[in-house]
Amino acid sequence: MGLPDLTPDRESLDPIERASADELAALQLERLRWTLRHAYENVADVRGRFDDAGAHPEDCRALADLARFPFTTKDDLRRTYPFGLFAVPLDRVARIHASSGTTGRATVVGYTARDVETWTEVMARSIRAGGARPGDRVHVAYGYGLFTGGLGAHYGAERLGCLVIPVSGGMTERQVRLLVDLRPDVIMVTPSYMLAILDELERQGVDPRATSLRVGIFGAEPWTEEMRREIEDRLEMHAVDLYGLSEIVGPGVAMECVETKDGLHVWEDHFYPEVIDPATGRVLPDGELGELVVTTLTKEALPMVRYRTRDLTRLLPGTARPMRRMEKVTGRSDDMVILRGVNLFPSQIEELILRVPGLAPHFQLVLARPQRLDELTVRVESRPDAAAAEQREALAARLRSLVKEAIGVSVEVDVLQPDLLERSAGKAQRLVDLRGAC
Repeated sequence: MGLPDLTPDRESLDPIERASADELAALQLERLRWTLRHAYENVADVRGRFDDAGAHPEDCRALADLARFPFTTKDDLRRTYPFGLFAVPLDRVARIHASSGTTGRATVVGYTARDVETWTEVMARSIRAGGARPGDRVHVAYGYGLFTGGLGAHYGAERLGCLVIPVSGGMTERQVRLLVDLRPDVIMVTPSYMLAILDELERQGVDPRATSLRVGIFGAEPWTEEMRREIEDRLEMHAVDLYGLSEIVGPGVAMECVETKDGLHVWEDHFYPEVIDPATGRVLPDGELGELVVTTLTKEALPMVRYRTRDLTRLLPGTARPMRRMEKVTGRSDDMVILRGVNLFPSQIEELILRVPGLAPHFQLVLARPQRLDELTVRVESRPDAAAAEQREALAARLRSLVKEAIGVSVEVDVLQPDLLERSAGKAQRLVDLRGAC
């Protein structure tokens, strides 16, 4: 049948989604100057770091002047834990969330009532850009609680006028039963957990293409174009990318538009993006690959100035919207493995796995140092129709060869029978570093 045309009516877009470049830049500068003053006047730690850098809010007379101000990092949030970077008193804070803590100690973030409203607005905008429409049923399988995914998706979908099914993560058999019985149009979930749901659909004898789903909105972890094709083909639905991070607002910083699927438009009226060289901190021109840095333009409780996300991407001109696009995140600067002098990211391995018929997209990289040199083992599952021992050996040889050809390093490959790798209802742990245990 093919995928449905979900191009939105231009009149349904927010006015800022149709604004000129000059109108957007003027709004950004006004909001940026407010943010710098707000942070400097109300957060002692920020004031100290600005003063040490010789940067004062009044020095910002153009958007390019932002480069004069110091970066904020996750270490700053940990160092001032829990409320040291808040710019409003706690009696004005309406909501607390926290990062998942997958790369270290969790970091606490706060929202005023106005911040929650802003977040709701950008999430509604994102969900509409992804292909949902008022009246659609939205199955939310992101985790609720301190993780920002579930409530961010929930509030945004309700604001758009959708019927929300707040399933949360886990209990995969129930996820499938609700998908079949409640017939949602949209699912919001991490891409790795969508694969687990797909496997469970097939295990229960349900044809994934026969479900009611038209759109999957996937975020919280990097995923590849190959995984998009896998999901779209198996479910016959659109698969689009949602970007955000707790320290900035949660999901809703940038969104892929369903009509183009050519990168994620950053909602630049609320979040100002830069891309830097991760080694030197130098701002790179649009189009060059580097680390994404984001400054909030409207956050009251926790303004973030030049927050280093560690996510690797590049900025590109707008297409479906006038705001710039960020290329799909390929990995994180702190997720990079240097194996015998070669830089390698989990997303590169995922791309190669999905080129091999017979391999399932469930994998894990195990880094060890049994003697002097680091060794990497790719643990990946076979598909059910390729689970025999001799088939798995042939698949392992094929993947080893592909990695050597495409990336230039030798790795071990362990092809497992289906369903042996642990499934995660949240972010998948792709890299296990055992070097300290060897």
